Amino acid sequence: MTETITNWAGNITYTAKELHRPYSVGAIGSLVAGSARVRVLGSGHSFNEIAEPGPDGVLLSIADLPPVIDVDRTARTVRVSGGVRYAELARTVYAHGLALPNMASLPHISVAGSVATGTHGSGIGNGSLATSVREVELVTADGSVVTVGREDRRFGGAVTSLGALGVVTALTLDLEPSFDVEQHLFTELPLDGLDMAAFETVMSSAYSVSMFTDWGAPGFRQVWLKRRTDQPLPDFPWAAPATEKLHPVPGMPAVNCTEQFGVPGPWHERLPHFRADFTPSSGAEIQSEYLLPREHALAALHAIDAIRATIAPVLQTCEVRLVAADEQWLSPAYGRDTVALHFTWVEDTAAVLPVVRRLEEALAGFEPRPHWGKVFALPAEAVGARYPRLADFRALARELDPEGKFANAFVRDILGA
Repeated sequence: MTETITNWAGNITYTAKELHRPYSVGAIGSLVAGSARVRVLGSGHSFNEIAEPGPDGVLLSIADLPPVIDVDRTARTVRVSGGVRYAELARTVYAHGLALPNMASLPHISVAGSVATGTHGSGIGNGSLATSVREVELVTADGSVVTVGREDRRFGGAVTSLGALGVVTALTLDLEPSFDVEQHLFTELPLDGLDMAAFETVMSSAYSVSMFTDWGAPGFRQVWLKRRTDQPLPDFPWAAPATEKLHPVPGMPAVNCTEQFGVPGPWHERLPHFRADFTPSSGAEIQSEYLLPREHALAALHAIDAIRATIAPVLQTCEVRLVAADEQWLSPAYGRDTVALHFTWVEDTAAVLPVVRRLEEALAGFEPRPHWGKVFALPAEAVGARYPRLADFRALARELDPEGKFANAFVRDILGA
């Protein structure tokens, strides 16, 4: 590989012998069939080695595939090529008077890579991004194209698949009628005094809710409520309304963020935290995230508060969100309503990793599942034990990829192969 390829944050440099950017599904099939080891690079927003094929493997980008976005207004679906990013997808869907049910905080990430890693937005009734997928098309190890829909027995493993089943070339997603959203921000929500009932009331007070803190003190510095304008205006007595526009990371300019102060706008310009036409940061960060059963949310937050003196020196911001349960076998929200605890660390791996280990110790009793695209230190056997359908996924991987062509070191650790 003559060029140096890194992930978005720059903390991973890929060692693949070759980088390919094929222009067609047929070219992908030929490349995959003729290669011994293949991994797919999406938008590069993963912070670990999930996309690393190793020095003898091929790194494949699907960003140069023709950008297909076919909207069916009658069926309320869209077929989208895997390399398309959510920002472009959302604009096209909106132009047809339709909407995705939810979006992640960044609209800059690729559709295929996002659903493959279990990426999510927020909302007590909103599932991960994978829950919108009704069909996935992928090039498998022999170069052939396989389509797996919801009625297929394999569907539960086919969407959030860690890239272990093949190259996802297209997905079909469910849509709904378009809606508008407005953001209301509040500041200084104390942790003390919040019982579980109050926590759930706070987190269900709008269509999507995020709480942010730097753990410099107990409680949350910011609360972001994203209200659908066809739903009631929330009563929020727990914190004071913000008096200035805010960025989730203290000290960062709010100009990069989507419109605040209750100004209504299209769903795709409010559900993400960051504007599609701005880069939200330089990538000078490392991220971790742990997804726990929702009933453990308050106890987990108090456990983190107990070690905030360890966490705060290397933390930029922590975001707390809720995600509804889904049925994807390797989704971190599989089978359980979930609280997601996201950590944006400083760009210093040596300083961050010991803190990550200490955080994992504090959360150990709450059945945490790490986000597949973030930094974590939990051993593979501990992670795998938290997925009751892992054996089914292993069998599906053997069926579609009997030689382990798509199984890099990261995937082999998880699959125990």
